[in-house]
Amino acid sequence: MTICVFASSSSRIDNKYAAEATLLGTLLARAKMDVIYGGGGIGLMGCLADAVISNGGKITGVIPSFMIDEGWDHASVSDMIVTTDMGERKKTMFSRADAVVALPGGVGTLEELTEAMTLKQLGIYQGQIIILNTLNFYNSLIEFLEHMIAGHFIRNEHKGIWEIASSPEEVITLLLNKENWHDDPRSIARI
Repeated sequence: MTICVFASSSSRIDNKYAAEATLLGTLLARAKMDVIYGGGGIGLMGCLADAVISNGGKITGVIPSFMIDEGWDHASVSDMIVTTDMGERKKTMFSRADAVVALPGGVGTLEELTEAMTLKQLGIYQGQIIILNTLNFYNSLIEFLEHMIAGHFIRNEHKGIWEIASSPEEVITLLLNKENWHDDPRSIARI
């Protein structure tokens, strides 16, 4: 099973987030789940990659060439796929992933998470989407998703597109107990 992890590249965030990213990387490696991620060497991306590597796990980075030119890649990730742009990066990651896990992050992580949700809603991506709500980071987003459902911008049935975990251990539990969301997502894609 290959897990795509989206996460912050900021090195300025609270260490509590880093500890949870490290724990997730450790648990994924110990569970023998392969990881594909954005290829970064700092922030939560770096913590995740360091933990996977130090626990003998398999990790693949996917990074646009301009980010390598900036020195943003993780030097210890030996399996690094270089793409021409951000769109190709996401497409590569989604095509190899059995599940997506979103850690706290900025607009890049948010964009990746919402694209995963959109692709699943349209039946293009079939895997799980798990939001790791470390320190209630995603509470406002979850509330906003509920607001969109209440206003009929999203169907109530689409709540099944994503799952919410409050800890890295819960992420692993959800991954091991995967349930299909919908057999025919396109049949309910139209609102």
